[in-house]
Amino acid sequence: MNASNFTSLERDHYRRHLTLPEIGQNGQTKLKEASVLVVGAGGLGCPVLQYLVAAGVGRIGIVDDDCVDLSNLQRQTLFTYNDLGRPKVEVAVERLTQQNPHIVIQSHKARVDVENVNELFDDYSIIVDGSDNFLTRYLINDACVLFEKVLIHGSIHKFHGQVAVFNYRKGPTYRCLFPEPPSSDALPNCSEIGVLGVLPGIIGSLQALETIKVITGVGDILSGKVLTYDALLQKTTLLTLSPQAENRLITELVSQSESCSNSEGDPIEITELEPDELRQWMKSKNEFLLLDVRETWEREECRIEPSLHIPLGEFSSPENLDLPVENSSAEKIVVYCKAGVRSMMACQSLSALGFQNLYNLSGGMMRWGDGS
Repeated sequence: MNASNFTSLERDHYRRHLTLPEIGQNGQTKLKEASVLVVGAGGLGCPVLQYLVAAGVGRIGIVDDDCVDLSNLQRQTLFTYNDLGRPKVEVAVERLTQQNPHIVIQSHKARVDVENVNELFDDYSIIVDGSDNFLTRYLINDACVLFEKVLIHGSIHKFHGQVAVFNYRKGPTYRCLFPEPPSSDALPNCSEIGVLGVLPGIIGSLQALETIKVITGVGDILSGKVLTYDALLQKTTLLTLSPQAENRLITELVSQSESCSNSEGDPIEITELEPDELRQWMKSKNEFLLLDVRETWEREECRIEPSLHIPLGEFSSPENLDLPVENSSAEKIVVYCKAGVRSMMACQSLSALGFQNLYNLSGGMMRWGDGS
């Protein structure tokens, strides 16, 4: 690749990339030739879009059917008070074109569904998921597997977030992390529970980073790994994830609202258990298994006893899980972690293995410790 691929203005714009030996002319050309679709122009989508546009990704699509609301401004940094009521994709294209006029930005004012996902994904090689609900995430994952697209995943919950790269060179998919969707009310979105405003900026930036790494081939891709981030402790944890061949056997897309059930057609129920309820269970000597899925160092600092310890990372190989109950057992299983996010992930894995009576300790050790 030679410098004639870029105008003088582009060379000045990308000078800091061109100076990096790991990126240089070749890497910047790969960025210019790349096509990325960002699903959602919200808290995660805004930083993803801003950094991919600044980096010079040649063609970027934006899918969102929402309009700017006042509550968005706490974390969605593309928008201002003057944009209230306007379609997010319309505002985003205006702002991003001003940020970098050398690339193509396409807007799709729509919500991703079974009917349009093929058409939306067709012109892009990488899909970045900035959606805020489970049903859309499963549809995006299944479409990426079916249409052979790389998926850059990100999600946020209160003070916690996670990032991963799925379907990269036949690696793990989102269903290798969460095999089946939870019930619609198992984990509410940020409009119902709140989210720290700066958190989507951090997680979205990491999604943009992984996208650039996939395009340029630089660095270690987060495939087969899930990076979790705790904003309160300023701590990251890297979980390993094994590919499960059955999760690639997708031949058609179905509406996820129709597929959120187990093999017997009953909704997958994971109950949020309040700390005071667990204390009552322990006092009344109810029979249940208490499962701690935190890291060993966390357990050494504090724990609820008696409890079994299986770190979440071990759930990536379900055949190796050694639980003292059978999946056909009626015994209740209460799972806890620091804040309730990793424990929900563990509950999803256990549900996929056939366990029925699953309870997620609401707020985890953070709420248990404050007595609430």
